[in-house]
Amino acid sequence: MYFHDVPQNTDEWAALRLGKATCSNFACFMANDGGAFGEPAKKYALQIALELDTGRKAEYSFSNEHTERGHEQEPVARMLYASENFVSVSNGGFFDCGDYGDSPDGLVGEDGVIEIKSVVAPTHYATLLRKSFDPAYRWQLVGHLDCTERTWVDFISYCADFRDDQQLIVHRLHREACEAELKRLQERRAEFLELVRKTLKNIQG
Repeated sequence: MYFHDVPQNTDEWAALRLGKATCSNFACFMANDGGAFGEPAKKYALQIALELDTGRKAEYSFSNEHTERGHEQEPVARMLYASENFVSVSNGGFFDCGDYGDSPDGLVGEDGVIEIKSVVAPTHYATLLRKSFDPAYRWQLVGHLDCTERTWVDFISYCADFRDDQQLIVHRLHREACEAELKRLQERRAEFLELVRKTLKNIQG
């Protein structure tokens, strides 16, 4: 694993991620764990294979209004988190692990990493009621711990529609609480990367 301390969403950062499986998409191949890969995993494998073959970002890679809102509001959420927890948050950069990698939203000291979700009110409210992070993001969080080799990850839900003391919800996942999941992720990811290699071979004839 090698850490690149580069600004996120820049051309240099995008080039480092090209042709690699990244944490934000680990849930694609963790679905149906132990069984055959579904369509989302196959589509993601094709995206990565195309990037490896062409050397450029796949045209259909994911982006929508939610990701744009996240980019705009993430700095506000990071500032509130740092202020409320009396910590400094440094650049998440990119953790290069060879065929895969990770771009966390920030690093805290030597042990922590954060994942920020800037969400709409109903999603934030569901997290408030659940008193935990959205299970849909569990493999991304486990992936953060695996790729960064850090001790804990804080899931941060942010919504400006709520009153000041409820705009930020934080739930921490400790590495010791998900050792079995780390092993499952590593095994399934190895199978997925083999699917990427087979897809690339098919493309190249």
